[in-house]
Amino acid sequence: MSRVKATKQELKRQRDALARYERYLPTLRLKQQQLQVELRRVEGELNEVSEEEATLRHDLETWIELWAEPTALLPYLQLEELRMGETSVAGVNMPTFEGASWRRLPPPFDATPPWVDDALLVLEELMTLRLRRRVLTEQRDRLAAELRLTSQRVNLFEKVKIPEAQEALRIIRIALGDLQAAEVVRAKIAKAKTLEQERAA
Repeated sequence: MSRVKATKQELKRQRDALARYERYLPTLRLKQQQLQVELRRVEGELNEVSEEEATLRHDLETWIELWAEPTALLPYLQLEELRMGETSVAGVNMPTFEGASWRRLPPPFDATPPWVDDALLVLEELMTLRLRRRVLTEQRDRLAAELRLTSQRVNLFEKVKIPEAQEALRIIRIALGDLQAAEVVRAKIAKAKTLEQERAA
């Protein structure tokens, strides 16, 4: 902490600063709690989507393995529309996944195995889950960054700014009290000298 001036103006400035820090701190703590709750929710949803995707991939692999011929499925499935939105949580703007529309191109009957139609349905679901996971990952990253910043601010206020302002106020009050006591002593000495001069005259 830098040296503080023992003046009434500095006393007022430090009081105002302390009041400001103490007024903002509860808001920052509330924001920190909201971000933590939302981050836990998004992480839970992200885990669910990842588990769904893993289960779907596993199920897909088991029944496709029954057919020995490798077949590319992506040429028969195209993303037609990706619907995104935006929401704000504790002041953080985040993308939201509203849905996706897919267009299935009919595979040639003579060049593809019979299971391709079923595989395309599963692939559509899998790709939708991947898009949803990507959006949830973006939400998690934004929330985590804002939580880190908010936690730093809470710590700055709690552990640095408020204690500094309280210590500055203590030092200024002591210094002003000493000055006031010194003025009273000087006034008494001056009064005593004046009385002595009046008696001597």
